[in-house]
Amino acid sequence: QVQLVESGGGSVQAGGSLRLSCTASGYTNRRYCMGWFRQGPGKEREGVARIYTFSGIGSTYVFDSVKGRFTISQDNAKKTVYLQMNSLNPEDTAVYYCAYYGGPCGSGYPYWGQGTKVTVSS
Repeated sequence: QVQLVESGGGSVQAGGSLRLSCTASGYTNRRYCMGWFRQGPGKEREGVARIYTFSGIGSTYVFDSVKGRFTISQDNAKKTVYLQMNSLNPEDTAVYYCAYYGGPCGSGYPYWGQGTKVTVSS
């Protein structure tokens, strides 16, 4: 059973930065996809970024809505994926979730973390 634990959320003023972490356990796949999603108040869940890893090498993708401000990275040794969020604005306020699938990206995610809340004030 794969378990995901997010951390790093909090409150920040517009223009500030936060780094979210997602630590995974319980998987042994050498090929997997991990994604970051968010769901703001009254909004649908949307993808933020994802990283596809095969034999320790990651390939990243950042969605247009946050491109240029957010980056995704990972530390394989720590089994942790990071979401660096810069130039935050109130529209980034949301609960951020990480998700995992033991295969290529685009196939859905059966495992999700509990979420970490980010609040950006103007």
